[in-house]
Amino acid sequence: MMAAQDFPTVPFATDSLRGELRFDEPMFRHTSWRVGGKADYFYVPADRQDVIELMRCLPQNLPIYWVGLGSNLLVRDGGVDGIVIKTSKALSTITLEGDGNIYIEAGVSCAKVARTSTQNNLTGGEFLAGVPGSFGGALAMNAGAFGGETWSLVESVDCVDRSGSCKTIHSSEINFSYRHVELPKNSYLLSGVLKLESAGDGQDGKEKIKDLLAKRSASQPIQSANAGSVFKNPRGDYAARVIEALGLKGYVIGDACFSDVHSNFIINKGNCSAQDIESLILLAQKEAEDKLGLTLEPEVRVIGRSLR
Repeated sequence: MMAAQDFPTVPFATDSLRGELRFDEPMFRHTSWRVGGKADYFYVPADRQDVIELMRCLPQNLPIYWVGLGSNLLVRDGGVDGIVIKTSKALSTITLEGDGNIYIEAGVSCAKVARTSTQNNLTGGEFLAGVPGSFGGALAMNAGAFGGETWSLVESVDCVDRSGSCKTIHSSEINFSYRHVELPKNSYLLSGVLKLESAGDGQDGKEKIKDLLAKRSASQPIQSANAGSVFKNPRGDYAARVIEALGLKGYVIGDACFSDVHSNFIINKGNCSAQDIESLILLAQKEAEDKLGLTLEPEVRVIGRSLR
């Protein structure tokens, strides 16, 4: 039986659910920027089957948002109209399937994928150690780091639709490109299979991860609250270079600022609002368009209601 906090009448049946349903859940607790208003409904599933059962229960007109580790996500201060499904506890299985294949559920951290791969003498996924989010998020946006991209390794993915029906989709059926993936409409990622290569004793992979993490520590503001890279790199250029060229490196609005360490990162200096962050994003976009004729496309996903 589902555990729940006190909440008003819920617009879907809950008798068959086994997870935890929360009402008015503050989203700053679940985002790496540590900002965000309240979600109308917030569900922590018991396991994969419980996720599927939830999808069968939800009304078709209720917006659904999936959150793993909350990186690459900006939740506005007015909160979220709909239900947020937290995957990081329920979809946490990672197993070897043989022949270099590794099965990973959506809530597993990318860092764990990298570690598990090298611990089992597989190579190719070391770059995932530099991706701060969950595997589901990496699949959804074709996340990458240090020259590697998630979908270059994907064999197949499992998706669930709003009726609770599941389908395995081979990577050849999916169109993907730089930070972009076209999934079937109203399909949500449950898991994926990566195809990696055997690597002897895996020691080279472990050393590579160590080197990548050292490079990340030296070049990114990992000690500050942030959501990773804010903008996609324009074709043939780097978003960080564009932001510096605009004179916005270190620029502050409220308690949010473009990092002095890496200008394509916005950091929460301690008490910023989602509006502060979004204002910086909009400022950089306007300045890039007006002064350079460039379009800066956000890499971060922005959801929820504005207070303005």
